Formats: sequence, C-alpha cells, structure tokens
Amino acid sequence: MSDLRPQAVFLCAHGAGGHKDDASMRRLAAALEPAGFDVVRFNFPYREKGSRRIDAPDVLKDAFRLQIDSTRKLKSKSKIFFGGRSMGGRIASMLAADGAACDGLLLAAYPLHPAGKPEKLRTAHLPAIRCPVLCLNGTRDPLCERELMEEALKSVRAPWTMHWLEGADHSFHVLKSSGRTDADLDAEVRAAAARWLSSL
Repeated sequence: MSDLRPQAVFLCAHGAGGHKDDASMRRLAAALEPAGFDVVRFNFPYREKGSRRIDAPDVLKDAFRLQIDSTRKLKSKSKIFFGGRSMGGRIASMLAADGAACDGLLLAAYPLHPAGKPEKLRTAHLPAIRCPVLCLNGTRDPLCERELMEEALKSVRAPWTMHWLEGADHSFHVLKSSGRTDADLDAEVRAAAARWLSSL
C-alpha cells in the first residue's frame, strides 16, 4: 500500500508504564503515519516529572484536554482523532464518553480489565461514546479477553470497528512460532487504520 498524505491529526497518549517516545509508541506512530495520520505524541504529567507513579484519573483527563485544546489551535483545519496505547486509549475513551468532541477514537491494546482479573471490567463508560472507534487488540492480550470485549460491545451504539490482531500480545508482539513477524503486524495495523479512516 502506498503512503497516504496526512488526512487527520491523531493525538496519541502512552500506556501506564510507558512514555511518548518509548518503543511501542514510536512503532505505533510509524505504522499509522503512512495510513494518513499526523501522529502527535505527548507525556502525561507524571512521566514529564520522571515519575512512574501514575496520576489520578482526573489529572490524566485534564492533561489530555489541554493537549486537545492545544492541538486544535495548531491544527484548526484538520480532523482531530485521539486515543493511544493501553491506559492512554482508555483515558481518551473516557473523555469521548464525557462528550469531548473528536472525529474518532483510535485505541491500541485497550485494557478491558487488569491482567488476571477479568471480573474488573473497564466498560461502564463505553455505551456513552458516540464517535467512530477503531480498536486494535491482540488475541493473546491478557488485559482484553476477546469474549468479554465482544460481550461488552453489545451495549455500545457508537460505530465501533473491532480489529483483532491474531497472535498478538498486549505489546503487539507475536510468537516466533506463529510464522508471523512484528513487521507483519505493523502492516496489518497500517492497513486496518487506512481502511477505517477512508470509510469516515
């Protein structure tokens, strides 16, 4: 697939243990930019301070809102999408559920539940989302059991595109024995994102 000129800005937040320039974030950006996204990455306050102690949810949401406002001023003529990896995507989905305006959500490795605790679902806000959603999760992700996600989506009215990455874990890595490579996975992410963006 040939690279597409940026059609939209994607404001991308990192996972709980990561930061804006970690390998997973750089890899995600590299997969999405040829699909038509101008990817803007940022750090939550605790990572800006060099801490690993995660900020309270309200602090994370406020920081994300500031990034949204800043991006809108700089990219006033662009479509704005937001989301991110794992926790970053979850915070973005909470903002969308709260009514924050966006052209769509792009969630990578959505943390449906804590590892080993499938009973603690992070789904209460999902039915309030109204914008288009692309959610990319691996079939080996211990934070997102497929059956539980598919059951949760039955109560979601938003146009939600669920794309399962066969054999991928939470970090979007595949086993060598699978016959696939991480590069194959990145190409699949790129193609799925390009199809979704072109359909909106």
